[in-house]
Amino acid sequence: MPFDVLIVGGGPAGLAASIRIKQLCAEKDMDLSVCVVEKGSEIGAHVLSGNVFDPRAMNELFPDMTGSDNHWTKVFQEEQGSHATPVSEDKFMILSETGSVSIPNFLLPSQLHNDGNYVISLGQVCRWMATRAEELGVEIYAGFAASEVVLNDAKNGVRGIATRDVGIGKDGEPKETFERGVELHARQTLFAEGARGSCSEDIISHFNLRDGVAPQTYGLGIKEVWEIPEEKFQSGFVQHTLGYPLQSSPMSKTYGGTFLYHQEPNLVLAGIVVGLDYDNPYLNPYKEFQRWKTHPDIRTHFEGGTCISYGARVLNEGGYHAIPRLTFPGGALLGCSAGFLNAVKIKGSHTAIKSGIVAAEVVFDSLADLTPVAETGELDTSEELKEVTGYGDGMKKSWVNDELYQVRNCHAAFAKWGTLGGLVYTGIAAHVTKGREPWTLSHDGGRDADATQPADKFQPITYPAPDGIITFDLLTNLQRSGTYHEDDQPAHLRIKPEFADVPKSISMQKYAAPEIRFCPAGVYEYVDEEKPDKDGTIQKKLVINAQNCVHCKCCSIKMPHEYINWTVPEGGGGPQYQVM
Repeated sequence: MPFDVLIVGGGPAGLAASIRIKQLCAEKDMDLSVCVVEKGSEIGAHVLSGNVFDPRAMNELFPDMTGSDNHWTKVFQEEQGSHATPVSEDKFMILSETGSVSIPNFLLPSQLHNDGNYVISLGQVCRWMATRAEELGVEIYAGFAASEVVLNDAKNGVRGIATRDVGIGKDGEPKETFERGVELHARQTLFAEGARGSCSEDIISHFNLRDGVAPQTYGLGIKEVWEIPEEKFQSGFVQHTLGYPLQSSPMSKTYGGTFLYHQEPNLVLAGIVVGLDYDNPYLNPYKEFQRWKTHPDIRTHFEGGTCISYGARVLNEGGYHAIPRLTFPGGALLGCSAGFLNAVKIKGSHTAIKSGIVAAEVVFDSLADLTPVAETGELDTSEELKEVTGYGDGMKKSWVNDELYQVRNCHAAFAKWGTLGGLVYTGIAAHVTKGREPWTLSHDGGRDADATQPADKFQPITYPAPDGIITFDLLTNLQRSGTYHEDDQPAHLRIKPEFADVPKSISMQKYAAPEIRFCPAGVYEYVDEEKPDKDGTIQKKLVINAQNCVHCKCCSIKMPHEYINWTVPEGGGGPQYQVM
């Protein structure tokens, strides 16, 4: 199936790109064919974010929807039935185990101020953007998982993608429901899969796009959505915290914090983000989140309420220094596939949308002199695959680059000097240097997987038992994600052949099996072998419960030696988020 532009991923970056291309088509009287493929069962099903939304890029995408009568937030609410709640109060606290200290807003970096921002469900915003895209003529195919990048014969350019075969059993044999995946070809293929996208990572590796830049580092975000009583609801309330439970002292180097937002009509969006460069293999991000909710200044937001949704997703934290080369012959990386999230601002949706806009404009210009595929119905395979280098140049000239450059050293400051040192440096960078410091703080940790230290350097962490009211066991919460996979299919989480011995001989023996703790879906567990060894010892073996997977991608990042290869399951599988 040929297209002028193929976009992999129905998140904010990919949808923004599709919309902008079609807007330009309308302005220039052209008819470029634009297709979006999304592995979730519907647009938004795999989208998870905090989210306090900076509208800057959305206003640029829809400049005719910024007036009071037809503002995009008003139209969004009317059409989608979801609220974009204006931020009314902005609070930042440092927590101890039983108390807290609020930091005055004037001491905080300007990028942490949320005046003019909105509390939203990003999944619902993406659904609304998808309807706008389809109205403009974009073809959107949800439930189609891009499993393979299709290269040209010379292997030096991208022709498109292939979707995953469906109807294959666990034994690898076709079932009655078997359908062969299809190849989708395009003049330009834009990868907007989000952080650690499987096709995007293949592209980055194949074209060596990370040469000369820092390794990407990640955080794991875990989130719940609650419905709370009207008397407890504070419309537009926004709160972030550091300290308890992740940081036990000012010098703690565990990077992360929490968020809590009140969204109309009566929702609390709450979660934790834990930097995956933590060293203690006994740390359990999910249980740290549950423990945070019991803090006396936090639990009051949940009392009398009901948890209605749960999910998790990794996010990029490498920032400016870790952005790879963005283009290659035949395509480009957009949004979090490239790594445009601003970890200090705790936002990435606005930068993702902006990247989609910039890419769309450059791609459109590159195709303007060609006969659209829509007119011919075919794509000449001998046609040169263009590299739209203007996209990278455009991003360097954009406000996204300025925003990320100002805080380029802040994450490394936390890694080098702990929480207190990181806060002091961030304050200086925000209020004094404003990004003009003539030095670079490198992140020396390398891959997040390599940051984990041997278990014998630490003591196991004892976490309180869940009460079933404010705190929950993992499998109970997992049901709230709506996660579903076809049972009779090959596992999409695969141990790399060269690391087949790592789970048993290294992960469990050296690191006390950290995967049973960091996975926010209970995918990994070690169970007794059925038969003892010759000496009577019963060994442990790894069991992968792939059906639990919420597609957070954490295991592909934090496993010792990165021993898991995360591949896509059948399209439509995974979480079924509605309000995330």
